[in-house]
Amino acid sequence: MNKKEFDYVVIGAGIAGCSLAHFLGKYSKSILLIDRNSQVAFGASGAAGAFLSPLLGKPNDFKDLITKSLIFSTNFYKNLGQELINNCGVCRIPKNQEDSDKFDSYKAYMDFEYSQMNDGYFFEIGSQVTPSLICEKLTKDIEKKLSYNVEKLEQKENSTWIINDEIYAKNIILTTGADVKHIKEEYFDIRGVWGQKIDVSTTTETKINYHKECSVSKASKIENTKLFKVSIGATHHKFNCDKNICNYCIETANINACSKCYNDSIINSDSLKLIALANDIIKLENVEVIDVKIGARAASNDYFPMLGALVDSKKSIEEYPHLLNGTHIKNSMLETINNLYVINGVGGRGFVLSPYLANELVEHIINNKEIEDNLTTHRLFKRWAKKQKNKVIGRK
Repeated sequence: MNKKEFDYVVIGAGIAGCSLAHFLGKYSKSILLIDRNSQVAFGASGAAGAFLSPLLGKPNDFKDLITKSLIFSTNFYKNLGQELINNCGVCRIPKNQEDSDKFDSYKAYMDFEYSQMNDGYFFEIGSQVTPSLICEKLTKDIEKKLSYNVEKLEQKENSTWIINDEIYAKNIILTTGADVKHIKEEYFDIRGVWGQKIDVSTTTETKINYHKECSVSKASKIENTKLFKVSIGATHHKFNCDKNICNYCIETANINACSKCYNDSIINSDSLKLIALANDIIKLENVEVIDVKIGARAASNDYFPMLGALVDSKKSIEEYPHLLNGTHIKNSMLETINNLYVINGVGGRGFVLSPYLANELVEHIINNKEIEDNLTTHRLFKRWAKKQKNKVIGRK
């Protein structure tokens, strides 16, 4: 067997993995991008509405993250190719009177220019991108291994990583979203939130993006017809599966053809729901569903993404047993796994967050740029350690 060696192997070819491969490509030509699907952007990223929109609210760290990510990613997509981003603006519409009152209270804290539009607020920065086109452009010069399932991932004593006994890598970056089977750390808690996006044909031409309880895209003309294509998304489902027993749907390639959990009944019901929600925003005439995409978005319990090296809980606790008291934990006490990194937990804002996070991680790996503390996996370990203390107290 011929041994293949790379400086960097990125596992997961959604928007996070493709963005990461792109930024790594500025520093290295020894990169491999792996995905179990036959195309890039075929899982959760393919099912994303891929809308770029401001987060409204009063100042806080998460809003600050979304704001700087939105600015970075919007400029990034424009520089990648003006044809790849539809910067037509978005109208944000309150869902009800309570929501409208909240919007009014947020006016003093808007990070972007806006204007009143009927019952909503129009933001010029609002955009949408096409997942497949973006990810293909990002990785056009990157070596790929698609339709390839990583069954075995292990590290040798010299820190070299080996995939399926045939691919060798100095560094592994996991951008696998809700599928965290290769992360053997109890503290790393990810929730899979399933969602569905549909493309419909309609005789109605929407001129901008809209967001209320769902998002509706600006229309694009369907060639040789009088019809327009409009994207509508996305729904939210949390299945109560025990992923320690069965993680079938999360680990299945081409989940759009799988009917084990996300079956035809759910797909048809969600399509009708999305069309109804869209019509609550703008009346779409002569609607027909022409494409359906489903996928599991990966969300963390505190909504912040995870970025950087993984804390090695076993080594850390062996070195500092008091860590399980859950108090006085300093980052300097926490050992990390050599040459293993993650981008995860981007939730429903993957196309806003991923380019910004990917650039931050590459600058960290290559140039030792410090990662913000509220993005690292250290925060997850600390929260988990406190729970271990509570478990011990509860058993007394």
